[in-house]
Amino acid sequence: MASTTTAAFNEFDTRVTPDTSTWNKVYQRRDAVAQVLKTAFPSTSNVRYKSHKIIGSLGRNTASAPVADIDLMVHLHVDERLWNQSYRDDSSEFLYRVRNSLNNASAVQKIGARGQAVRLFYSDGLVVDVAAVEKYTSGAYAIPNGSGGWLTTNPDAHASYLNERNSMLSGDLKKMIRFAKEWNRAHSSRLRSFHLEMLMARTFRTMGTNSRTALRMFFDHNYNNLSVTDPAGYSGDLSSYLTQSQRNAVNDSLLNARDRADAALRAEERGDHAEAIRLWRIVLGDKFPTYG
Repeated sequence: MASTTTAAFNEFDTRVTPDTSTWNKVYQRRDAVAQVLKTAFPSTSNVRYKSHKIIGSLGRNTASAPVADIDLMVHLHVDERLWNQSYRDDSSEFLYRVRNSLNNASAVQKIGARGQAVRLFYSDGLVVDVAAVEKYTSGAYAIPNGSGGWLTTNPDAHASYLNERNSMLSGDLKKMIRFAKEWNRAHSSRLRSFHLEMLMARTFRTMGTNSRTALRMFFDHNYNNLSVTDPAGYSGDLSSYLTQSQRNAVNDSLLNARDRADAALRAEERGDHAEAIRLWRIVLGDKFPTYG
């Protein structure tokens, strides 16, 4: 509970930011899976472990608590002959090679392949998605696309872009991304996580220190403006997965959020923090504090 709007947002920030115990579990799980991969793909194999890193929202430090899964990118170097004969035109075979090797080397009870990654399920519910990749000489990566082909991606470029934007905005961008993810989660989760991050990143030239006015600007700027390109230059328009009806629904949500944000800002300005907090809780969901 909070007695002022500022205090409510500060408490909300704490609630949605992964805490130290979460990060400790993430790092422990990362290291355990990495050791399994090193065992499964030794230096003597025709597919050899080279490196690993956490990617996705956790890797960019934009994940909102609670954390349900870890995206772990694993660079596996494939001998050229094997690549040309077996995997270049069939990423599914590569993915199943990874899954089968992990089944043989891991004590994890359930392992499955899902589209682009191999999933390791644990009893505590924290899933690890192993994105096994081959690295191109350009520095980008080839990752299975879920239908037998390959996608080119570069998580390093994504992280660098977001870090640069976050630095330009005084370190507040990633906090605002977590807030926007809670809005999205509270209103049907229509936007994909990475798309939402890039919308937020392109919204601001300057942000200021007021999270409430920044959120209002985000809702207003992206209403009827959902197209944004992959900063690494590979995936084109990140909104392309949305159908027209889905776009309409997202725009309705943005418009409603903007209008409620306007009302909340007016309530805060006249000193009615109870009403401001009530309205922000509608916008941002049940994790947002109540007044009191």
